[in-house]
Amino acid sequence: MSAADLSQLEFDQQHLWHPYTNVAKPGPTFVVKESEGVHITLDDGTRLIDAMSSWWCMMHGHKNPAITKAIHDQLDTLPHVMFGGLTHDPAIDLGRKLLEITPDSLTRIFYCDSGSVSVEVAMKMAVQYQHAMGHAGRSEFATIRSGYHGDTWKAMSVCDPDTGMHHLFQGALSVQHFVSRPPIRIHEDWIDDPAQNGLGELRSVLEANADKIAAFILEPVVQGTGGMYFYHPEYLNQARALCDELGILLIFDEIATGFGRTGELFATGFCTVEPDIICLGKGLTGGHISFACTMTNDRVAEGIGGGNPGIFMHGPTYMANPLACAAAKASLDLLTGQDWRGTVAAIGEQMAAELALARDLPNVADVRVLGAIGVIEMKHRVSADEAHARAHDMGVFLRPFGTNIYTMPPFITSPDQLSEITAGMLRLAREL
Repeated sequence: MSAADLSQLEFDQQHLWHPYTNVAKPGPTFVVKESEGVHITLDDGTRLIDAMSSWWCMMHGHKNPAITKAIHDQLDTLPHVMFGGLTHDPAIDLGRKLLEITPDSLTRIFYCDSGSVSVEVAMKMAVQYQHAMGHAGRSEFATIRSGYHGDTWKAMSVCDPDTGMHHLFQGALSVQHFVSRPPIRIHEDWIDDPAQNGLGELRSVLEANADKIAAFILEPVVQGTGGMYFYHPEYLNQARALCDELGILLIFDEIATGFGRTGELFATGFCTVEPDIICLGKGLTGGHISFACTMTNDRVAEGIGGGNPGIFMHGPTYMANPLACAAAKASLDLLTGQDWRGTVAAIGEQMAAELALARDLPNVADVRVLGAIGVIEMKHRVSADEAHARAHDMGVFLRPFGTNIYTMPPFITSPDQLSEITAGMLRLAREL
């Protein structure tokens, strides 16, 4: 049978390669015909609540009228233009908005294509800054285990090399410096003992390799794909002081945690310190178009500018794409124009109450909620394919990974819709 004779789904399964999928055994895949609000509608008419916010980015729901209008209006005037030697209002207006809401010290904005590229840019900034400061040997990175920073090449090198998704590339990736993930959880009392809070190990690794390490990179407070693990922000406060002492930059990867998801506008808000570089993506455009940015402070930007060659060596073709800038500005206006903090708190309180029932199930290891993130951690690995097979019956699309059944629902999710999500999670915890 020729490709032209295949049904849409048959063509997809034979020719299109999906993320983290075995092409020989692709597993259940749904054809989505349209989406709106919290729902995605399949080709058979089934409506599913998107409990994943389409991999954590669709915080205002699908096809948000304000965001789609911003994209349509921009399309009529300037769909794209190169950013080399040129600029435009959408990039400038978005920049103004970002400076309003991000940590005060982060004054320089570098637009890029996706979250993973944002991490690549941050790492290049750190290396080029150290080179400009006369520390050419500082080209390596330190990070914590169970972290995840994307699928591009350098970003993979700071993902956990043993338990992460990229362990088979160990021999090809740069060797970085890993320390244990912060052992004290966010709701536990801080223990001011370096032997118990993880900072003793961090100090040992950073001091032993200070002449090699350009920056310490980690996801602040919440490790996403590494296990939905929530740790104590005091670790970050003290890591900041240690990095300053040793001349090492601090990078926060807020791609998953940014824009209110944790209950703070940025997870940095749990801390009393600010990073040298921050990576933003996912919810930046409300999930309507791919976009990201890397922000840094004057010290790093001017340090790079004062070195040789002075120019920062990066420039994506679609950098500052006007459509994406317009979408991002509209998304951020929506977020800050509402009581997002109250909305996220209400989602968190309801999830905590409804998911508590999972604690009594024999195969459940833990239940935890932070902001609009709800997690049932199982004692065994959970199959995403088996979860998908139940989606039609539940009316909810959930995609577990590892041992975690989790949700990051859109902020517009109603209480009744949220109850459908938590009921689906409880069903998976009982059946999978």
